[in-house]
Amino acid sequence: MTSKNKAEIIVREFLGAMEARDLEKAKSFLRSDFSMVFPGNAVFTELSDLVSWSKERYQSIAKTYERFDTCTDEEGAIVYCFGTLRGVWLNGDEFSGIRFIDRFGVHDGVIFDQRVWNDLEIYRRGGT
Repeated sequence: MTSKNKAEIIVREFLGAMEARDLEKAKSFLRSDFSMVFPGNAVFTELSDLVSWSKERYQSIAKTYERFDTCTDEEGAIVYCFGTLRGVWLNGDEFSGIRFIDRFGVHDGVIFDQRVWNDLEIYRRGGT
């Protein structure tokens, strides 16, 4: 298995654990100094903080993946994940088709960095 394939598998397994809210399993894919940045410059270093933050935005969320692009070098890999979000807002209304891109830094078999771009906030505020 190439390092490119391994990095993508790590990211996919992490995302699957996060969607299932298996935070212990998800944490096993992360380096101890891991950080993630969400739109609005929301920075998290603990998965439980991300989950608490998201409870103020929606009841549930899931991703539909369109593709993964992976770039590697001697330092590790960068994995981009493209797709759309679907879920349920706090008021019970369903949403779908909201685009996102996640960028993951992977080194020595663990994720050290995640950057998230999506249009979720635009839709949450009633925009299109």
